[in-house]
Amino acid sequence: MLGHEALGVVERSGYGFTRGQLVTATVRRACGHCIACAEESPDSCLSGDYSERGITRLHGYARELVAEDPAQLVAIPGSLGRLGVLAEPMSICERALRHARTIGGRQPWQLERALVIGAGAIGLLMTYLLRLANVEVWTASLEPANELITQSGAHYGTTRDTELSELGTFDLVVDAAGDAHLIAHALGRLRRSGVACILGIDPRAQKLELDGSLLGVDLILQNHVLFGSVNAHRRDWLAAVADLDEARERWPEALQRFVDVRVPVDRFQEAFEHRGGKATLVLADD
Repeated sequence: MLGHEALGVVERSGYGFTRGQLVTATVRRACGHCIACAEESPDSCLSGDYSERGITRLHGYARELVAEDPAQLVAIPGSLGRLGVLAEPMSICERALRHARTIGGRQPWQLERALVIGAGAIGLLMTYLLRLANVEVWTASLEPANELITQSGAHYGTTRDTELSELGTFDLVVDAAGDAHLIAHALGRLRRSGVACILGIDPRAQKLELDGSLLGVDLILQNHVLFGSVNAHRRDWLAAVADLDEARERWPEALQRFVDVRVPVDRFQEAFEHRGGKATLVLADD
């Protein structure tokens, strides 16, 4: 069963939840036999034997009624409402930024300027998350313009007409496009002690060309770090809900446009073909 993202309504009161309450649910579950999972960090599972709703070994949420472990549920405040469906992708951004700050903070470092590559759901949410922290953000994607990016106070650049080198250098670069070529170029956009995070997956069989000095000189002499991030810890889900609510208060009209398609399951093709904000399937009457 597909569906690793969910926004649901509690059917039966119990375990601290009440009937009618909005909730979402985490995706990854512990393997049960590694140090990370023993410390309740399945997002950092060391064995690879984790399971994930709708992705690996577990059915997803694409059904009208779901039974779920209460420990995996995350409450969505009424003020956030349907925008709670953004909690899962926002949690990915929260984890990535938390790790980036930890890595950068290993030495004197200040996050003042960031580049986000890609303007899908993850790229948009990462842009807004960074803007909540008043970081100067450039977001780059294929589209000629993106009003949702500029409404947050971020700058937008199209990769069709603009080389990443024209945007300057950054303390943090986040790839949310899933394009290995762009990732390779992004390494050259780091300031001293800069951090690059890869969130987008590019499984294509291909060869990349890199200027040897990026790895053989700059990475060393300028204290650069490149890391990948996936999924999220429960603390990131809680932070995601809180920051989404803050973003809703700060940019109410813009955030509403993040979820611009809601269709019943028999019109799933419309959702899959949609390009822009988040498309959602409605599996039960609301």
